[in-house]
Amino acid sequence: MTDEILLEIQHNFPLTSRPFLDIGNKFGISEDEVIEILNKQKSEGIIRQTSAIFDTKKLGYKSSLVAFEIDEKDIEDAIMIINSHPGISHNYLRSHKFNVWFTIALPPNSKLTLDKTIDFLATKTKAKNYLILPTIKMFKIAVKLDTTKNKSIKEEVVQKTYTTIELNDEYYKIIEVLQKDIEFTKEPFRYIIDTLGISYERLFTVCGELLSSGVMRRFASILNHKKAGFGSNAMVVWEIDENMAGEIGKKAASFSSVSHCYLRPVYKEWKYNLFTMIHAQSSQELQKIIETIANEIEFKSNMILHSLKEFKKVRIVYFSNEFDKFEQRILNEIS
Repeated sequence: MTDEILLEIQHNFPLTSRPFLDIGNKFGISEDEVIEILNKQKSEGIIRQTSAIFDTKKLGYKSSLVAFEIDEKDIEDAIMIINSHPGISHNYLRSHKFNVWFTIALPPNSKLTLDKTIDFLATKTKAKNYLILPTIKMFKIAVKLDTTKNKSIKEEVVQKTYTTIELNDEYYKIIEVLQKDIEFTKEPFRYIIDTLGISYERLFTVCGELLSSGVMRRFASILNHKKAGFGSNAMVVWEIDENMAGEIGKKAASFSSVSHCYLRPVYKEWKYNLFTMIHAQSSQELQKIIETIANEIEFKSNMILHSLKEFKKVRIVYFSNEFDKFEQRILNEIS
């Protein structure tokens, strides 16, 4: 039952006043039992966070995947410098000459460009070289680990059609609180109601509008991969014909073990343009998944970049004043 509930809250977390009652009704157990199960999973570190997941770009942020080439002797200091930036959400050591891989985002009111910020970090960390790899096309982003082990190899990736909304003060206030980790209590959204002085009806109406516009991707729990039993993870990059990227990317994204699938730019020293993040329970399973994908898509070459160490994995706190503080430090140093 625990595995089924963990899968459910990654996919379909109920946006209702009593979400754990709804989950309990679905699985034939009590609300208290659901809360007890989830609190146990959280205390054991299996559940990292349960909150809204927003589309960085639709909030006006500029973001990119970045790869630094850093000498082993400099990595420890470099990681401290990189991770101090409030826009760094993920940071990993990977098996390649470009060994430090991180994602970075800058807010809409940033005084610095993404290029200048990355160049500053590269200088401070003594990076020998670096790649800036923004998204050209996103085929999939959905970290949903199949804890039940019953999911099929393939899944349909639906390209959604979104409505258009203009964000105002009310939206921003609700976004600010929705990004916070909820507590597993009978009314986990009560703190939002009390803080903002709005009704449940208004809160969930706004949530629906944020979802239908794509500003909020989903409200869900994110699990710790290793603690959830998915100890083998790798970023597999593929050299593909960009003219066929739409078809190839769609095929690669259809594999349920692929959580992220993007088309990114190529450089003289980097020929891989299709990026897939794959999660498996063992190295043997990981290799089998990679081989299966390789048999189904057209590619010239590929490379497996294993995740050797996780340096940082957090949700960005959008519209935090920490961005202004960090940028001011950069401006003071380069002026």
